[in-house]
Amino acid sequence: MDGLEIRELSVYEDRRGWLAEIIREDESEIRPAMCYLSMTKPGLARGPHEHKEQTDYFCFIGKFRLYFWDNRKTSATYRESRIIETNDIPTAAVVPPGIVHAYKNIDKREGIVINLPDRLFMGRGKAEPVDEVRYENDPSSPFRIEE
Repeated sequence: MDGLEIRELSVYEDRRGWLAEIIREDESEIRPAMCYLSMTKPGLARGPHEHKEQTDYFCFIGKFRLYFWDNRKTSATYRESRIIETNDIPTAAVVPPGIVHAYKNIDKREGIVINLPDRLFMGRGKAEPVDEVRYENDPSSPFRIEE
């Protein structure tokens, strides 16, 4: 899928634990406008939804199943879908506008997700409409999350 990037992060370990660089300006064109942290309980999912203008830059910590569906009518991969599973190595996912995305925690432990989107949620001062099209309750959507 054009613009979708998935990569395991390099993890640097020592006697104290580990460190992984999530984003570096010399390795990415993404310029975060905000950052948030979320926890997803075992067996539960978030999404699916897409953004019309926002690019998401996720970092998954734990075992997740990631779902993607290209909803960009002008894309060569229009309607293509992908499912990717992460493991215990922190994994980054860059999701451009128009790619429907969701994730499910497939571990027995709580999973952590950090997102560094390039737009503010609801704009400056939370005064703008949310840049999301949600599909969770759309029975006509071809995008399904496996239970």
